[in-house]
Amino acid sequence: MALTSHGTSSHSTRTIDAADLEPVIAIDHMSIGHGRRHFFEKRFAAAETRPADFVHIGVTVGNRLCGFAVARILRGEFGQKDAVAVVDALGVEPDSREHGLGQSLMEGLIEMSRQKGARSVQSQVSWKNYELLRFFNTSHFELAPRLALERPMTALSEEWGEES
Repeated sequence: MALTSHGTSSHSTRTIDAADLEPVIAIDHMSIGHGRRHFFEKRFAAAETRPADFVHIGVTVGNRLCGFAVARILRGEFGQKDAVAVVDALGVEPDSREHGLGQSLMEGLIEMSRQKGARSVQSQVSWKNYELLRFFNTSHFELAPRLALERPMTALSEEWGEES
């Protein structure tokens, strides 16, 4: 896709697929501290059957995959008029960070999402993940005008038990 040079590191972005599964899992494990093999297997399989609904992009230095971004394109969810790209997973090898690879990933993801009809990019991040919050901030993300709500399932089953 694109060749970019930042300081002493030259890197390029490209689409990724199931053939990239092992390095994606390894990079993700380094980023979040645990493996999500089943998640990525499902994402790559879904992208293969519905390519218009997913964006999978990687960044390489030489022939080595050093980072990735995985997004799905949502159309009409929760009454939204425009399609939106939702970033579900993002990772760059720790030794490759702070060299522009993440920014190249985000630029590539935005361009690929735009080509698939998305008008914006969204994601979720823990308030405690300062490094990722800083990345999204430097990538020009802003707080969205909505709330993400969550309810533990244990509370739901306990309440049901009380009502019976």
